[in-house]
Amino acid sequence: MIVVTTDTVPGYRVDAVYGEVTGVTVRARNAFANWTAGVRSTFGGEVPEFTEALLNARQEAVGRMVYDAQQRGANAVLGMRFETSEINGWTQICAYGTAAVTLPLAQGENGATGQSAYMARQSSQHQGNHAPIDFQAQQPPRS
Repeated sequence: MIVVTTDTVPGYRVDAVYGEVTGVTVRARNAFANWTAGVRSTFGGEVPEFTEALLNARQEAVGRMVYDAQQRGANAVLGMRFETSEINGWTQICAYGTAAVTLPLAQGENGATGQSAYMARQSSQHQGNHAPIDFQAQQPPRS
């Protein structure tokens, strides 16, 4: 799954748009973490307990957004953003973007990149195999 903050992916053509997809998680504060963070904040510096919790929450929200996109048949999320809010000690993190199908441009096509040409070759080798290609997992060979 390609997830980008831009509206386009260099070397790829947007073939279909399936609309907005979201992933949301809501977290309550942990009393012990709040106490520990309070002690740490007195002396300044990073609060690792909150950093880890925030990173985990963001990953969970993105995972849910990607799942939503996959359920619609998309292989990409374009224009991905985060939104956060807090209500009475509860923190909401929402990841959202536009679900789309992107197709790699082959070598020689206007706008093709090395990665897209590689992916286009991989796609053509898998014609007839209806299993989706995981564009994120495959990387072009390093030269």
